[in-house]
Amino acid sequence: MKTVVHFGAGNIGRGFIGALFSQSGYHVTFIDINEPIIDTLNEQGKYDVRLATDVQDSVTIENVSGLNNMTQEKEVIAAIEHATYVTTAIGPNILPHIAPLIAKGLKNRIEKNNDPLYIIACENQISATDLLKGYILEHVPAEIIPQVEETISFFNSAVDRIVPIQHNENILDVLVEPYYEWVVQAPKDIPSVNGMTIVDDLAPFIERKLFTVNTGHVVTAYLGYLAGKQTIDQTLKDEGILSQVRATLEETGAYLIHMYQADPAEHQQYIDKILERFKNPYLEDTVVRVGRSPLRKLGPNDRLVRPAKEALKHGLSYQALAKAIAAGLHFDEASDEDAVKIQNMLQTKGIKQTIQEICELEADSPLIEAIVSYY
Repeated sequence: MKTVVHFGAGNIGRGFIGALFSQSGYHVTFIDINEPIIDTLNEQGKYDVRLATDVQDSVTIENVSGLNNMTQEKEVIAAIEHATYVTTAIGPNILPHIAPLIAKGLKNRIEKNNDPLYIIACENQISATDLLKGYILEHVPAEIIPQVEETISFFNSAVDRIVPIQHNENILDVLVEPYYEWVVQAPKDIPSVNGMTIVDDLAPFIERKLFTVNTGHVVTAYLGYLAGKQTIDQTLKDEGILSQVRATLEETGAYLIHMYQADPAEHQQYIDKILERFKNPYLEDTVVRVGRSPLRKLGPNDRLVRPAKEALKHGLSYQALAKAIAAGLHFDEASDEDAVKIQNMLQTKGIKQTIQEICELEADSPLIEAIVSYY
């Protein structure tokens, strides 16, 4: 049987990437440190994925098992030896931590198995697989790097599916939105996976997704948080906030159209579809969940600052993006370590220095002045 080793047994891993592999005839070995999840995967060998609609249709995902990478390193290495794919949905910040184990798995595999292996990081991060490859190669013995380059393929991807906080009786079951998109920059002849779209150039897809879905989602969350809203769908019932979110996506859209010669009408339809997805009341997606990890989301290459910098560089409007960044700096959520750190920075360093450090902007950037004015 074809196998995939998937790092990350969380809701995205089980409800999206792992589910697609299972439905394509692969055995999915989930790798995670969450002991209850891993134990239950091995006990039950299956779980249900439900769609966030009024009917809530579900599909049973089978051919799954789990390994704990903290206590079962040898078993993970052995699983990589025979896998067709190694994938991740674990969070960009965790990639450096799993790279040493993957490197051990690749060293062992090269010694015993010359079959091709395909590695894809399915993260909300531009060029996530390139980043993962770099981390892995830091831990691969120099003498086998040529063999790694020859037999192991690393493909970047863009992933899109909303998976909210869960309230399920069975800890394995997952609620997901009906819509999904998984785009991979790879040759057409790689082993097929149902739901995987192969493209020659990923950049237009990943930036469209990051600067529309991710930007729109987090802007809604930060503005909703400031307005005392609880959920994303509730937030978008506020016409003032909806108008601001649209204004932000018009700015990112202007950059995408300029950069990739996208069709304006088609991109507007894409924005409209994204906003309708956000309004899905069955997701019950909270503004706190979507807004969490603001240090990353306000970072220089992420969903707010990157398109704002590009807009500034190309002479396009960035005022709505600046306002969104300012709203993110007001995300004062005590349960989020990043948010607490930002608030401490604001108190000790002031607003301008905080923006410079988090967003990595030059002191004289007009973008800083715009953010400060909205803050």
